Amino acid sequence: MCAHRMKSKEAQSARSDTIEIPVGKYIDGFRKNPWIVATIVLALALLLVIIFKGGTSGTVVSEKTAGNNLISFINSRGQGTAQVVSSSKNGQFYQVIVSYNGQDIPVYVTTDGQYLVSDLVPLSGNATAPGTSTTTPTGPVDVNVGDSPSKGNKDAKIVLVEFTDYQCPFCGRHYTDTYPQLIKDYVDTGKVLYVIKDFPLTQLHPEAQKAAEAARCVREQKGDTGYFAMHDKMFSNQATLSVDNEKKWARELGVDGSKFDTCLDSGKYTKAVQDEEAYGQTLGVSGTPTSFVNGIIIEGAVPYSTFKQTIDAELAK
Repeated sequence: MCAHRMKSKEAQSARSDTIEIPVGKYIDGFRKNPWIVATIVLALALLLVIIFKGGTSGTVVSEKTAGNNLISFINSRGQGTAQVVSSSKNGQFYQVIVSYNGQDIPVYVTTDGQYLVSDLVPLSGNATAPGTSTTTPTGPVDVNVGDSPSKGNKDAKIVLVEFTDYQCPFCGRHYTDTYPQLIKDYVDTGKVLYVIKDFPLTQLHPEAQKAAEAARCVREQKGDTGYFAMHDKMFSNQATLSVDNEKKWARELGVDGSKFDTCLDSGKYTKAVQDEEAYGQTLGVSGTPTSFVNGIIIEGAVPYSTFKQTIDAELAK
């Protein structure tokens, strides 16, 4: 696969300023996960462009402007809705993390806001490109379940750990389209222990942090059964997440309302949620949903069949 460069209308005519090159091993991650290829920009392959004369027009725009130019370009193609998760200056580029169809993708925008580059490929052939993540797992990793809420057989051969964000629309899609079948086929049959860990993307989802805390406050009174009941309640009502509604829903699940309110309002579990997100980052988690099946990473709101294939392969070992 080639990476294609995406450019603004003003720059598309400057064909002499672009060189198409294979990026080989630098996009092996895309090759290993065809779903990412299908969703990052769908029909648009990313073309790496080398711009002569220093790489930009000389004008420097803000990170916000560069990010907005990028999002406008992607969304104008009508293949999905992209959002900026974060952006930071990296040499002559802005590194922008883009949330697109359930996957967080790091890309680079030139500081003049005119060009998008899929990856920074070191021309020396052996250097590490600036901003390249060193934490993305290339094989199974050891995920510490700890005291996280779980559903299913504690002695199951398969442990599925999901890092989730209660306000994330792709987590909502996973909950609706994939989670019920996983529970039916693997958790209820004793083959899989399903574990939930928090990863609230608060820059995009302002209600996610408190929702994660609310689930923990229910768990404090009702155990893991209560936690998953609140988990289901919040995902079923994702569009109306709020502290007031969480207090109402918790009471519907039979908790002591006064104790729940004190727990949630005091921020008792704020740090615990933040610590869990930080732990996820050490495992290579950058967006939600991200799941690990016996340590094998599965990123995004992928179809049930993807989980089935991985789980069945692990069961067959």
